[in-house]
Amino acid sequence: MTTTKTALVTGASSGIGEAAALKLHAAGYTVYAAARRTDRLRTLADRGIRPLGMDVTDDDSMRAGVDRIIADTGRIDVLVNNAGYGSYGAVEDVPLSEARYQFEVNVFGAMRLAQLALPHMRAQHSGAIINVTSMGGKIHTPLGGWYHGTKFALEALSDCLRMEAKPFGIDVVVIEPGGIKTEWGAIAADALRKASSDGAYVKQADAVADSLTSEANAKRLSSPQVIADAIVKATTVRRPKTRYATGFGARPMMTLRRILPDRAFDAFISRATGLPRN
Repeated sequence: MTTTKTALVTGASSGIGEAAALKLHAAGYTVYAAARRTDRLRTLADRGIRPLGMDVTDDDSMRAGVDRIIADTGRIDVLVNNAGYGSYGAVEDVPLSEARYQFEVNVFGAMRLAQLALPHMRAQHSGAIINVTSMGGKIHTPLGGWYHGTKFALEALSDCLRMEAKPFGIDVVVIEPGGIKTEWGAIAADALRKASSDGAYVKQADAVADSLTSEANAKRLSSPQVIADAIVKATTVRRPKTRYATGFGARPMMTLRRILPDRAFDAFISRATGLPRN
């Protein structure tokens, strides 16, 4: 067994996952960067990070990935559950098959990897599970119901897991990004236009898709590096916080949600996203 700590980062082909893999590697971890398409991991491989083909909706793929890490290093110290995407569209419009897939990627994949990593972490009596949720796990926006549902679920599961894992010396930490410069907004907007491009919700869909991809919004977004910094901090301090909210808008938006009544927050979000009044 190696004495160098080992980290697994999912969704590492770009954005937050890529930045986190690089930051953990710089901090001295042996890092396995997981993604479905390993060709997109070449840049990380060139930096000494170990690429790992993994589909977080496929149990055999996840099991094989964790088994490889244990076979190579004998340990797993950090699991960063970052893989995820935003499937937008009116709740009525999004096919249940897509809604289920959203939960498979954003929730069940993360929790299955936690299940696979936990026995090894318990044996070590140490470890950290870092679940990347979103400010969208604490607030709501129109036409994002299925996405928000996954993030709310991951927040709740993380809270329960934190209490369960504590006696074994394992930390469970939630990272709540705000607006970050990644492919996420364009992917969510594309899904939204596909799901609700006509019919009863078309005006709302146009407004929300435009807000997700507007140049003005893009200029305000934070670098993925700020999330990577939070992830590494959570893995290196003796007693990490249970949550790290960072990135554009995260703290103010979550504060507004706490203090405003439901309908007042609804009205604020409607104005911010440019929803039609009628």
